[in-house]
Amino acid sequence: MGRAEVRAAGEAVSGGAATQGQVAELPRGVGRRIALTHAGLVAERITRAFWPVWTVIFAALTPLIFGWQDALPLEATWAWLVLSVAALGWTTWRGIRAFRWPSRAEAAARVDETLPGRPLATLSDSQAIGATDDASRAVWAAHVERMRTRAASARAVPPDLRVSDRDPIGLRYIALLFFVAALLFGSIWRVGTVAEVASGGGGGPVLATGPVWEGWIEPPAYTGKPSLYLADIPPGPLAVPEGSRVTLRLYGDVGELTVTETVSGRTGEVDPASAEAQSFEVARNGRLAIDGPGGAAWEITVLPDEPPSVAVLEPPSAEADGQMSLPFTASDDYEVIGGQATFALDMEALDRRHGLAVEPEPREPIVVDLPMPFAGDRAEFEEALIDDFSKHPWSNLPVTVTLTVEDARGQVGTSEPMSIRLPGRRFFQPTAKAVIELRRDLLWSADNGRRTLMLLKAVSHRPEDLFRDDTAYLRLRFIVRRLDAMLEDGSFDAAARDEIAEALWELAILLEEGTLADALARLERAEERLAEAMRNGASPEEIEELMNELRDAIDDYTRMLAEQAPPPEGDGTDERDMGENSMEVTRDEIQALMDRIQELMEEGRMAEAQELMEQLSELMRNLEITRNQNGSSGEGFPGEQSMQDLQETLRDQQDLNDDSFSELQDQFNGQPGQQPQGGQQGQQPQGGQPGQQPGESGQSGEQPGQGQQDGQSGEGQGTGGNETTGGTGGDRAGDGQTLADRQNALRQELQRQLDALPNLGGEAADRAREALERAERAMEGAEEALEEGDLPGAIERQAEAMDALRDGVRNLGEALAQERELQDPGQGTAEAEGARPEPGRRDPLGREMGNAGQLGSEDNMLQGEDIYRRAEELLRELRDRSADRERPQEERDYLERLLDRF
Repeated sequence: MGRAEVRAAGEAVSGGAATQGQVAELPRGVGRRIALTHAGLVAERITRAFWPVWTVIFAALTPLIFGWQDALPLEATWAWLVLSVAALGWTTWRGIRAFRWPSRAEAAARVDETLPGRPLATLSDSQAIGATDDASRAVWAAHVERMRTRAASARAVPPDLRVSDRDPIGLRYIALLFFVAALLFGSIWRVGTVAEVASGGGGGPVLATGPVWEGWIEPPAYTGKPSLYLADIPPGPLAVPEGSRVTLRLYGDVGELTVTETVSGRTGEVDPASAEAQSFEVARNGRLAIDGPGGAAWEITVLPDEPPSVAVLEPPSAEADGQMSLPFTASDDYEVIGGQATFALDMEALDRRHGLAVEPEPREPIVVDLPMPFAGDRAEFEEALIDDFSKHPWSNLPVTVTLTVEDARGQVGTSEPMSIRLPGRRFFQPTAKAVIELRRDLLWSADNGRRTLMLLKAVSHRPEDLFRDDTAYLRLRFIVRRLDAMLEDGSFDAAARDEIAEALWELAILLEEGTLADALARLERAEERLAEAMRNGASPEEIEELMNELRDAIDDYTRMLAEQAPPPEGDGTDERDMGENSMEVTRDEIQALMDRIQELMEEGRMAEAQELMEQLSELMRNLEITRNQNGSSGEGFPGEQSMQDLQETLRDQQDLNDDSFSELQDQFNGQPGQQPQGGQQGQQPQGGQPGQQPGESGQSGEQPGQGQQDGQSGEGQGTGGNETTGGTGGDRAGDGQTLADRQNALRQELQRQLDALPNLGGEAADRAREALERAERAMEGAEEALEEGDLPGAIERQAEAMDALRDGVRNLGEALAQERELQDPGQGTAEAEGARPEPGRRDPLGREMGNAGQLGSEDNMLQGEDIYRRAEELLRELRDRSADRERPQEERDYLERLLDRF
């Protein structure tokens, strides 16, 4: 405290400040905060002392609210009451002993503890030493004034009502939880029945208060509606769902309260009207009344439970393999729990000829369960019944379908019968169609056994006209012999008939799908239908359907053609000799031609579409699929074309990188201060240009931009038709393109190749896509750098693009090899990956393929005996050039980046 402050305090003391023995007054508002803290302290001590009391109260009332006293024996009820009262008395006595009323000083001390320096205690103190000294009294007065200011910031202290240290297992919460549950699901009025139970059931307090009653109406559980407590419902009209159950309890002397009702419709033996417990179901509208003191009456209206309804939305549709889809809709006022579809043979609409002329064997209708929603509302929904009845004897015969659904009450809703032809697989190959018809006749009736045998023999009489596949004919002959033997020895029972029917089904499938000629016939049939649609002006929907049929036929035909293609002759190392006018066509080109036909048809340009259709027909007739050296079809495994395109793009990117570097060198050579190329510092490394990647060395003495490496496919073979011929200056393309334009064309071509990548799975395919996307980003950066004239930056980004392209090609090759292994298991690694070397084939950098067929050369790229010495010389030259301060900064930065990489 300074002297001026002491002097001012002394003047205050002399002017009538607090003298010795006086207690300073509390600041305004502090007393109210102390009072709040005192109240909280009272609540805190009450909670800590009496929490067992209300825990016992909650635990004692819970079973009484639930009404256990009405079901338990009288002795158990008395025991519970005695135990509850004893526990309540003991906890109350214990709480009174533990409770101490807090004083105001304790409240003030609690507030004072929250303030620094305990200012409230200071304000209540008096000066003990130096009271006669003016300076000491001045200091004391200043200290008291400072404490008064600090005391003004006092706040009420909230009470600590936690008793977890006294109740570690949470008995108070358990009792409270049970009590709340009792209030929700029980009745507080049931506590009043304790007096009746304690008195033995009559007289005393019960008679003094009069008889009482309770009642509930519980709707069926499937309605989801809550129970109704009749004591809380005023008399008058009341609507309840059909099937609700009424439960009544009457308390008091027998006969004082009676029940009259006309809602149950009960007959026969019923409970007396004065029975203590009554329960019945609401079946109709009527009146429910409790007669007697405190009684009530309600006019009950039943809310009827309507039966469910179901309807077929549209006639069933069938897929090519015979799978049926029957859409339907169902609804109910609450929920539909299940349903069935019944297919019954429509004998009136049936054409009873040939094998169907005989009386059919008794066969139960087809009954299948309807699909129900797994989640969501079942009150109203739409679903589709999906099933395959191709093997059933009624397949493709007229039937009537009837849908039925059921609700939780057991009510059934039925749809109107619909006459349909039972969907099943359709057969178009004549022999397969005849086999399926004979199979149907055999399952229609066992009496058709002999007729079926004779017709099968007739079918197999001249096999050369009907069977182009010996396997199908031999199967038919075996079925004929087997059926003949069964009919002769009398063993043709139901099991034998099912065996023959299954064999006939497999034979029909083989005849329909198993031969190349049949695939060609389906293709011709699809082409004829499409041509007819062109002539008749079909709708877009019909065009879409016919084009899909044609696509499927072409896929089947090319697949079977590939399966039956002859293996390669000789050792398979040479490609098949193609004719002078031969051409290769890929599946993508066929698909593009079909898309163009469909587009022309939808635009109404039928003449052009017909012309393209004739070209497609000619192409498919002359299509011949060869096999390459690994045995796969000549149309190429999906992804092989992508591999070739990416390798070509890598070569083009390398050419562009060489031209960019030559452009950079030309700029360096034209600047002043550059040392001569023949000097010691400026001498060009013999192995190639600075910054060349391993395996990219040029010939000794060749200047940048004067040519490409030997073995590259020549200038101007860029991907996508973009020429990449070398040149000088900013324009190094033969067609006048700048380096930035060429980089942009390469990036767009890579984007196209990314979009055309096959849908391969596995980690290798994912890595390939990531690498190609990284290459595209690097190309974009190189293009921006070229546009800005930053050649060193462009060359660096081009190097990143080439590295990413190499990774992409390598990973794509691994993905293709894995896919071949999956489709052709058992082949060795070399075969699965197509590793057989091809003469004259080169990798994306223009190097010849290795002996094992992998990308990259196995030859020593650095000529000479001591390759390590040569590498050291190259690195030394790079270091010397990067340390030459007279060279341009851009060149030195580029050389430093090269040194960082190698």
